[in-house]
Amino acid sequence: MNPVQTLDQVIDLDAAYRESNVQAILDELDRELVGLTPVKRRIREIAALLLIARLRERAGLSTERPSLHMSFTGRPGTGKTTVALRMSKILHHLGYVRRGHLVVATRDDLVGQYVGHTAPKTKEVLKKAMGGVLFIDEAYYLYRPENERDYGQEAIEMLLQVMENQRDDLVVILAGYKDRMDTFFQANPGFHSRIAHHLAFPDYTLDELMAIAELMLQQQNYHFDTEARLAFAAYLALRVQQPHFANARSVRNALDRVKLRQANRLIARGGQIDAGELMRLDAADIRASRVFRGGLDTEDTGTPQG
Repeated sequence: MNPVQTLDQVIDLDAAYRESNVQAILDELDRELVGLTPVKRRIREIAALLLIARLRERAGLSTERPSLHMSFTGRPGTGKTTVALRMSKILHHLGYVRRGHLVVATRDDLVGQYVGHTAPKTKEVLKKAMGGVLFIDEAYYLYRPENERDYGQEAIEMLLQVMENQRDDLVVILAGYKDRMDTFFQANPGFHSRIAHHLAFPDYTLDELMAIAELMLQQQNYHFDTEARLAFAAYLALRVQQPHFANARSVRNALDRVKLRQANRLIARGGQIDAGELMRLDAADIRASRVFRGGLDTEDTGTPQG
């Protein structure tokens, strides 16, 4: 089609946006994740860019396929994997990937332990991810230059080749701590040059962490009473200052331990209770945590995964 002939076409942007079903996915993301305003705004911007590119293509206008590979940086528990899953759905609905599924991988999934082991492992992961999105968590662990016998470089070279030659059938998202990802990109400029979108995931504020806790409890048919709510807010204020705090992940783990204490409290008490007691969490269930005595919670004795 001659682009000049397209100038009189009328394109209904509202209808195109509705048909893409992108809004429903963005609404789902809003329901699932508290906060992350800059990340959600950037996802909307990327979705708008991709929709307009698709409409230009349909109108016969010369359009290069947008670069879709991405980098998500932030501490653990900030929603990177969840956003990657929603991004894969957006890409599918807009016609940029065939299947719209998400494959999550780490170094262990890609890098072998002996000669000849890495290539088949990496090929298998890439095969599973084709037609969708490959999310590589803690990507900087792919190659360890301090180890002369490390086989990560082979996986890196295969990934770079696929990101360039099969970018029409696979989107790669690299994720991890920002400082380590910056160093990784400096050491592997091939990755940086292939990535168009860099999204930074901020830590949650105390108010956002509390909102996340309330949302998790609501979904599980639990709730805080007034004193328990104050106690958990005090817990969070202490916990965020300790090592290995993993944002929403640490909130989830803390609530699991609170529910464990509630269950043991109820069983120890015995007798008859109303159903509401099965849902209510007490301040005592929270203040039993070692965090209030200056200790670490039992969850994070090691470095959490991205």
